[in-house]
Amino acid sequence: MFKFSQLGIPIIQAPMAGGPNTPQLASAVANAGGVGSFGFTYDKPEKIDENLRETKALTNGYINANFFVFKPESLPDKEIQLAAIEAIRSLPIKGEFSVKIPSEPYYPDIEELLIPVWDHRPAILTFHFGIPSQNIVQKARSLGISVGITATNINEALAIDKSGANFIIAQGIEAGGHRGVFEPEEIDEETSLDNLIIKLTKESSLPIIAAGGIMSGIDINRVLKIGATAAQMGTAFLCCEEAGTTKAHKEFLLNKKDRETSYTKAFSGRRAQGINNQFIKLMENKTVLPFPLQNTMTGTLRKLAAINNDGEYQSLWAGKSFDKIRAMPAEELMLALYEEMKLADS
Repeated sequence: MFKFSQLGIPIIQAPMAGGPNTPQLASAVANAGGVGSFGFTYDKPEKIDENLRETKALTNGYINANFFVFKPESLPDKEIQLAAIEAIRSLPIKGEFSVKIPSEPYYPDIEELLIPVWDHRPAILTFHFGIPSQNIVQKARSLGISVGITATNINEALAIDKSGANFIIAQGIEAGGHRGVFEPEEIDEETSLDNLIIKLTKESSLPIIAAGGIMSGIDINRVLKIGATAAQMGTAFLCCEEAGTTKAHKEFLLNKKDRETSYTKAFSGRRAQGINNQFIKLMENKTVLPFPLQNTMTGTLRKLAAINNDGEYQSLWAGKSFDKIRAMPAEELMLALYEEMKLADS
């Protein structure tokens, strides 16, 4: 069973569904002594198998496969559906795209997605938005796969404690991408990363992995000193050469540092943090479908924006400290982070 003490550098490159994660990025991070990750939620089993197979050929290091835990969802009434469609159709984006209400199934079958994971047996399997079934947790552990689950508050962490998981990913409000809250309709405590780590280490004996706004070796040392076992970093890797981040997304990360980030439900139906753009602004207070129906419905618009290299209509997920991002190969970034950790300790 994987233990974080086995890492050369206590870093997990965060799982980021939708393109940024690649075999080249994951393997480079793993070869440098960290954990390389994939966000596999939107991939077909064949693609998951292909990515894990390709990554295995590039590294003997530690790999993490991540999945969302979906909750049953149904279509809202017709009036809400029509309002959600009109909100997207009215956007002034150049080019043609279709907008239609998704049909069932609204989300993938996690049991089917996990088939290639059981075959390849990556070191780590993690989950976002909730706790998977006991059958999944027990099967992973029986195969020697370490299980981690995201928590944004104490109650979620205590539930993870009881689930049989091996570690907790503490997601502070600073983190880019989707909030990992179990119940999206409940009030989000929006706890800062440092405060969350302090709270969780008092209540749980499981290793705590810090996630949210970590961009440097100094940041890593800080979270380790207050109780984290390792740091999970996503935004920091988005401009690495090996990342599959779109050209426009990288352009905004590197050259639009004057823009701030904000949370929006407009892209997916769930709160997620990204760089402010026209889509977020124009969709403010507009009707959106529940997650993941809204994500499916906006897919054609986001694809058109990517083709047009138009960052104003893409989901530019990023954490609050994205202005500290560096463009370099992943191995160089890992070494830079390690050197910063050593210097800060000296």
